Amino acid sequence: MSHFDQLLSAELASIEAAGLFRRVRRIGSPQGAHVMADGRLLRNFSSNDYLGLANHPQLITAAMEAAKRYGAGCGASRLICGSMEPHHALEEALACFKGTEAALVFSTGYAAALGVMGALIGRGDVAILDKRVHACFVDAAVLSGATLRVFGHNNLDDLARKLRWADKRRAVDPALSTHSVARRRPRILVVTESVFSMDGDLAPLREIVELKERHGAWLLLDEAHATGLFGERGRGLAEAFELSDRVEIQMGTLGKALGAAGGYIAGSRALIDLLINRSRSFIFSTAPVPAASAAAQAGIELAASAKGRELSGRLWAVVDLLKNRLIEAGWPPGLVQSPILPVCVGDEAAAVGLADHLRDQGFLVPAIRYPTVARGAARLRVTASAVHSAEDVSDIAAVLGRWKANQIE
Repeated sequence: MSHFDQLLSAELASIEAAGLFRRVRRIGSPQGAHVMADGRLLRNFSSNDYLGLANHPQLITAAMEAAKRYGAGCGASRLICGSMEPHHALEEALACFKGTEAALVFSTGYAAALGVMGALIGRGDVAILDKRVHACFVDAAVLSGATLRVFGHNNLDDLARKLRWADKRRAVDPALSTHSVARRRPRILVVTESVFSMDGDLAPLREIVELKERHGAWLLLDEAHATGLFGERGRGLAEAFELSDRVEIQMGTLGKALGAAGGYIAGSRALIDLLINRSRSFIFSTAPVPAASAAAQAGIELAASAKGRELSGRLWAVVDLLKNRLIEAGWPPGLVQSPILPVCVGDEAAAVGLADHLRDQGFLVPAIRYPTVARGAARLRVTASAVHSAEDVSDIAAVLGRWKANQIE
């Protein structure tokens, strides 16, 4: 073994000793309520495929037709020669679906976060993030060069304090910015998720909007786990709270309820044009494959249709049943506001043990550990889908209940 590999092996050993070692699982089937994982058929309660669209015939057909017509790849970035018809059709569908002037698609949600924050803020500006936002926003804030501040999760008093500090800082020295274009008034960007991915709770969106407006800040709202599920037309939490026109930057993914892959930013035409010209993760990335964009467009059309509303209703019925069964099994999930129901264990090794036990019983629910969540806050993130049956729900709750009873004994 080379010295290089010796060093890496030592690091891996320390990761394993802390109960944080991870392995990828080979999935040999489409996403759905049941999947083939490492050669075993397991009931899947870990996917973000909330509406069951990842294996829907309409998305599959759209992807196949796009692949036949446009090929497997795009050949270049979109600013060279890779901006193909499926990308433009998807962005038009997204803007219509989200009720915005325009939208821009990225290869991943991570790339969307890096692209939009890097384009909008820099040295002299301030990014204020909820403590539990996705890691991509932390990385994006650091890479942007802006001053990073974090407020306590959904803590409006703490957010208000951070906004007052940023506003005062801006007032004291309005020439703080050293942006390459010209000196300008320093910017304040608040970043939060509408539905938080590990706890399933909702942001107090109305109050956050009021606070950011009071201090002349902008809001970047990640609707990844809300798009397709909340609001009369499935646009997300901003629509449900009637706040869409007061959110400057709406972000989301195409790989959760919409069943495909990729990320997007939706907003004003000026915002999207600026991203096309300044977003490094857009400018310097090969365009998403045409099949993925076509599938995402089909997913949007389904989610916005009467069928989509039917699937959403089915999902919420599964969520309600799962909540009640978990309570009966001795795992009260607390206030359930989304299809994400965390089963909190705490200890990393115990969470891995429970995940292994569930796997032995025919269920796929990987343990979630640091750094995805804080140390000592390990859990199983049980997610519901419209394609889960009542039997699936009752069975997993029963297994969880028996495991907990045995631990108490």
